[in-house]
Amino acid sequence: MRSLNEGTGVKQMLCISIALLALFFSTVTARAQVTFTRLLNSSKEPQNWLTYSGDYAGRRFSTLDQINARNALSLVAKWVYQTAATGKFETTPLVVDGILYGTGQDDRAFALDARTGRPIWQYQRQLPTDIRPCCGRVNRGLAILGDKVFLGTLDAHVIALDAKTGNVVWDVEAVDHTKGYSFTVAPLAVKNLVILGVSGGEYGIRGFIDAYDADTGQRKWRFYTVPGPGEPGHETWEGDSWKIGGAPSWITGAYDPTTNQLYFPTGNPSPSNRGQGRAGDNLYSDTLLAINADTGKLNWHFQFTGHDEHDWDATQVPVMIDLGDKHLIAQANRNGFFYVLDRATGKLLSANSYGKVTWSDTKDAQGRPLAKKESEPTSEGRVVCPGAAGTTNWMSPTFDPQTSLFYVNARPDTRTTAAPISPQTKPSRFGERSAPSIRQLDR
Repeated sequence: MRSLNEGTGVKQMLCISIALLALFFSTVTARAQVTFTRLLNSSKEPQNWLTYSGDYAGRRFSTLDQINARNALSLVAKWVYQTAATGKFETTPLVVDGILYGTGQDDRAFALDARTGRPIWQYQRQLPTDIRPCCGRVNRGLAILGDKVFLGTLDAHVIALDAKTGNVVWDVEAVDHTKGYSFTVAPLAVKNLVILGVSGGEYGIRGFIDAYDADTGQRKWRFYTVPGPGEPGHETWEGDSWKIGGAPSWITGAYDPTTNQLYFPTGNPSPSNRGQGRAGDNLYSDTLLAINADTGKLNWHFQFTGHDEHDWDATQVPVMIDLGDKHLIAQANRNGFFYVLDRATGKLLSANSYGKVTWSDTKDAQGRPLAKKESEPTSEGRVVCPGAAGTTNWMSPTFDPQTSLFYVNARPDTRTTAAPISPQTKPSRFGERSAPSIRQLDR
């Protein structure tokens, strides 16, 4: 027979156990909660990585110094997690209070214990067999807001997953994937919106940027990156070429909370290396767009390459930079030039080459580099630097606010580009545009 004190002790232990269990679950729940306020102040949490670029400014800068030039060579692997998918691995994982959230190239999403690599959950998208990614299966990551993570898929769906379990909260079809549309970008969560641009510019899509309600999945706005009839910029397209104009937006943009402006870059017009049949500047291809985050309305735009015939997507991450009273936005462009703009107005402040450039040797009145006639693709082929792969590509830059140095992954790229004479008038599969050829040359 137990004594009264023994029974009381059991009750006390039971109460303590329940309290510890409640504390455990509250801690897990707290880990999954990422508010808009936390995203705004992500620089105050250097132990975490809350957005694709680490912060809304696109800087990919960290104040952590545990890994440095003195110990980099002595680093050893502590754990390895295999996604079990083959192909390009371009994801940037998020890290939130000790949990790592990532994606695989086949649209799987996963959560891991960042300290041990132990899997917490995995979601696998069952993709249809008729998806059409132009350049291999790719997914660049997730966004997180509240208790959900958000994924764009290769079959053009936007999905919200429970951050604790990986269970689907909502699933929305953005557009018909059989027409060449897909999502490869990591979404950007702003306020209560999930924002992402579409891929598929090689297939003659009409590009767009979407915003979805984070709670319900309802689409709140869509901005078409190729203007339709009656919209500003439509006059920069010949005939009906706008219907297959391309201009995808497949890299995550930046956000300025002081002006409530999104800065999203766009890709090449379609077809990518033949301008016949689409005379004009082809707005808003190869352009940086400043968009009101609440409404999706365009505030200003700056086009880096008008009437692009070399596949120089301007989808490199734009980086917000503040130098004293100067509020700037900079981009190391695929076309070989480094651009600095006024963030409020889009005015070009400078454009300087940061690699070998042969396609331009003059600038217009704004200072924008102009293409030489001799750089236009022909049926015989023209040697141009940079080639279609660009001086840089999707790889993200970094800006160090302590030194004001901008770092970019650059490489030489010289190619001969040949284009057929006949214009494209309808969408096609990648590589089915009367067989244009691109050949890599060693220089």
